This record gives sequence, C-alpha cells and structure tokens, in this order.
Amino acid sequence: MKKKLSFKEVLLVGSLLFGLYFGAGNLIFPLELGQKSGVNLTPVTIGFLLSGVGLPILGIVATGLSDSESLFESAKPAGDFFAYFFTILLYLTIGPGFAIPRTATVSYEVGLKGLVGANDSLYLLIFSIIFFLLAYLFAVKKGNLIDTIGKYMTPIFLILLALIAILGFIKPMGPVASIDPTKEYQTSPFTAGFIDGYNTLDAPASLAFAVLIIAAIKKLGVTEPADIGREVLKAGIVCLVAMGVVYSSLAYLGSTSAHIMDGGENGAIILAKISNHYLGSFGHILLSLIVFIACLKTAIGLISACSEMFSEMLSFNISYKQYCIIFVIVSFLIANLGLTRIISLSIPVLMFLYPLSIALIFLSMVSIKTGKRETIYKWTLGLTAFAAFFDLLINLPESISKSNFVTSILTFPNKYLPGFSLGFGWIIPTMLGFVIGYMIDKAKKKSKVTYTTGK
Repeated sequence: MKKKLSFKEVLLVGSLLFGLYFGAGNLIFPLELGQKSGVNLTPVTIGFLLSGVGLPILGIVATGLSDSESLFESAKPAGDFFAYFFTILLYLTIGPGFAIPRTATVSYEVGLKGLVGANDSLYLLIFSIIFFLLAYLFAVKKGNLIDTIGKYMTPIFLILLALIAILGFIKPMGPVASIDPTKEYQTSPFTAGFIDGYNTLDAPASLAFAVLIIAAIKKLGVTEPADIGREVLKAGIVCLVAMGVVYSSLAYLGSTSAHIMDGGENGAIILAKISNHYLGSFGHILLSLIVFIACLKTAIGLISACSEMFSEMLSFNISYKQYCIIFVIVSFLIANLGLTRIISLSIPVLMFLYPLSIALIFLSMVSIKTGKRETIYKWTLGLTAFAAFFDLLINLPESISKSNFVTSILTFPNKYLPGFSLGFGWIIPTMLGFVIGYMIDKAKKKSKVTYTTGK
C-alpha cells in the first residue's frame, strides 16, 4: 500500500483543492477590499489571506489528521444532536441555501447582465437552467471529479485570469495603495481584512470538501490516517501558494483600479471595468468565461459534497444521484430570487457558523494530543455557539437588529465579550470552554483511575 503521493499526484490533488475553493466570491472580494483599503492595502490583504486561505487549509488538514472522513464524524464527539444540527445547517448554507445559488447569480450578473440590460428575469431563468444542468451532469459523475476540475477547469480558469493580471502589472492603472481607505478599513485594517475573508465561505466549506479530498487521496492509493494527513498538508501547501498569489494579485488590481473609476463599486463591477480598461469589448467576453468557469467549478464541488454527505448521513433511502437532483432544483429556485437578496439572507447565518467552524477545526487539530473527548468538545463548542448567537443577532436586517428587544440582548456581549464590536467576541468564550472542558475531563479521568485502584 502506498504511503505517499508522487509529486505529480500532489499537484493534481492541490489543483482539485484550489478548484473546489476558488469561485466567484473569491474572485470579486479581493478586488473590492483592494480598492477600498487604500494605503492600508498590506494589513488588509494579510488579514484576508489568513482567514480566506489559512483557515480553509487548516480545516482540510485537521480533518485528515484527526482520522475523520466527514463533517458529521468530526462533530460527533460533541454529541449526536450537535453533529446533526451543525452538519445539516452548514451544508445547507454552503449548498442549496446560499452558496450554490450564488454561483449562478454571480456568473450571470458579472458575465451576461450587462449584455441583456434591464428586465433580465427571463434571461436569468434561461441562464440558470443551462448552468445547473451542466453542474448536475458533472456532479453526478463524481468519480471523474478530480479529472474534470483538477486537470481541465482549473488550468483554463488560471490562464484566463492570468491574462488580466499580467496586463495589470505591466501597465498599472495607477499607483498602488495611494488613496485614503474607506471608513471600515481605517482603524483596524487587519481585523477588517480578516472578517472580509468570511465572505468566501471557505473555512466552513473546507469541513465539507474534506470528504472529497480524502476520498481522492485514498483513490490514489494512500489509506493510513497519518499518511493521508501528511499528503493533505502537501496538497494544501500547493493550494495555499496558488490562492495566495491569486488573491494578492487581485487585491493589487483593485488598489490600482481606484484611479480609473469611482469608489463604492462591488467587486463584480470593478472586475468588469478592469477588463474593459485593458481589453475593451473583448474583455467582457473574457470576464464572462472566467467567472462562468469559476462559478461552475464551485457549484459542481458543492453539489457533490452536499449530496455525498446527506446520502450517507440521513436514512431517507435517497440516493446520491437523487440528492444531486434535489439540490440542483432548490438551488435553481433560490438563484432566481437574485444575488442581492441571497447575500443579505446569508450574512447572519454565516456569522453564526464561522466561529463554530473555526472552533471545530481547532478541536480536530488538538485531538491528536487530547483525543476526541466529549467533555472538551461540548464545552468548547457550547460556549462558542453561545457567543456566536450574538453575532447572528447583530447581523440580522436592521428592522430586527435595531429593535428594542434585540438591542437589549446585545448589551451583554457589548459589555462582557472583548472584541465583539470587531466580530471576535467568540474567541474568549471558545478558549474558556476549551480550558473548562479539558480540566473537567482530566478530573474525570483522574477520579476514574483513583476509583479503579481503590485509593
């Protein structure tokens, strides 16, 4: 039995990992923060890279090292209820609830909306039918996923994106990091960049994609947990370097683009204007291809990951193929609500899931030493969920978050949770939960030993 992958196989799995992660959101958010961060470009970009690249890679590595083959198995030490709750909520969020529909609407609005003009609901309907039909055809053939994404789609996508990036470096649109940052990037630029990385959804997605990556490595002949963990780390480094280069390049393009357009644009509009600046009308066609491939790659991976998990986790006698059909139909219906509505609905749930995802990644990493101890998991994730609930409340629509009832509830985290206003109010409770859980677990083991020996 093989103990390690060849260099070519590591590159192939790393390419698959990059292809699964890098979608439309990953493409447009670095451009937006690059433009708005101004002179604070460097700390903002570093923060974004840590949460947008570092955390997702840790998620895959943690799952491999902890010998967990699924998100449900990773969460199970905290109890069956939490495992089912967290797994279902996360997969619905990164799947048919938000992320999969977003792939269709973003690729449509960036690539085609400018061509069809106003009253585009019919065009969105037609486009989403074609988009999700293609996504289904690729996802249902999950055995070919590594070839489809790793060998073909990712290189095509990188070549198209590289053309614009190279032109941006050869003929910059203006000086880099030379304007005043917008309000959110003035006082805590690193923190703002780190929170911006949440928009990619990649840290929660890493817990879902892990099953595909580990399966791909096993298919290549590596089966022992320690060996899988090592090979996942190697592939993760490949992905980390690739994503880091792409993110940094996009942030650079966004920064220099501030000199050719008005501020306040979203990343999709920024990218469209950059393409038109360098390539004219052909730039719009090129942009459409880039975004379409990026979105389709992500949709395929998400449909496959969600269908795999639900077919294995729930005993409803529904096959993988049938789940693919269900998720494609639901995603199609939600996609036709429009991009703006989808994003506004996703933010509160995302702010609740992200702290839990980070805490679970941490627990999976330290379980190598502590073991998958129920007490440690329950205390850590329980206090994390308690704090993250306040993040959910404050990010609800203003009609709810500014109500007297919610405002009165939020006085507690504002007063007692350091870093809450920056989005980090969950860190202290998470650390406290781990320490309490560890101490209680240690006391239980000591008591058990004492009782057994009769002392």
